[in-house]
Amino acid sequence: MQIPELSRYINALCTFPKGLLQRAKIVFSLKVILFLSLLLLPVLKSSQVTLNNNGYDGIVIAINPSVPEDEKLIQNIKEMVTEASAYLFHATKRRAYFRNVSILIPITWESKSEYLIPKQESYDQADVLVADPNLKYGDDPYTLQYGQCGDKGQYIHFTPNFLLTNNLPTYGPRGRVFVHEWAHLRWGVFDEYNVDQPFYISRRNTIEATRCSTHITGVNMVLHECKGGSCIERPCRHNPKTGLYEAKCTFIPNRSQTAKESIMFMQNLDSVSTSFPVSQRNPWEKKKLIREAGFSTVKLWVPIERQKITQAIN
Repeated sequence: MQIPELSRYINALCTFPKGLLQRAKIVFSLKVILFLSLLLLPVLKSSQVTLNNNGYDGIVIAINPSVPEDEKLIQNIKEMVTEASAYLFHATKRRAYFRNVSILIPITWESKSEYLIPKQESYDQADVLVADPNLKYGDDPYTLQYGQCGDKGQYIHFTPNFLLTNNLPTYGPRGRVFVHEWAHLRWGVFDEYNVDQPFYISRRNTIEATRCSTHITGVNMVLHECKGGSCIERPCRHNPKTGLYEAKCTFIPNRSQTAKESIMFMQNLDSVSTSFPVSQRNPWEKKKLIREAGFSTVKLWVPIERQKITQAIN
């Protein structure tokens, strides 16, 4: 099935830097093929994804048979990957994009002439699963990762509700979310925020939110009460025992930013379009990343793909 015309995606890409569409026409060669998933066979997990001439091929997105049939779901998946391809192309300085994607349609859905019989694609070997919410994460997208920093993940998980409901204030554009999760899956990197230690004492003896980069501006607030998407907020109070803010304190970034980093912190910010050099991270985060992954000054997406893309991004 052919991807709709480029004009269909102009609105989705309107937040990208000026000139990106002209520079990145290559990303719109994305090819999506629909396959009818036959059986859920227990097989050894083995992704078929390859990177050839800067394009990712062999990506499999599988819809679980328990998901109700919805043509809009297929369309939104196509739009998400197309948007993600342009965003990835820009974030990697034109070094990578998504070229070929297969979508596995459940056999429980109505059969259509455009659905092909899969050759080697299967649900159990899919890179992305569309399935009911996980009890731990709800509708939040996540990537199952067992290994250490630099080890590839098992799969990305999206829920039908995430794909069918527009929730830009929470997640940002779905294409950006896909790239964030792809970095977990393919490059084995971790999130650049820390739930266990959301704040730290800086060298200037001030309290800073754990984030990349520290150029991202915002306020530290307690979301005291939320009803129907509207929250009553108050400034965080200082905890004299820890020297930090109280436990419920949350860093809330300003919507208007100039910082370009980092996709692994808050990809939903319009200005964010790249990952961040470890040499410029805040001291706590830099120490954590070097301890866990041995990174020094390379970009986070480089370690796994450096042999086929570049040694680093200057």
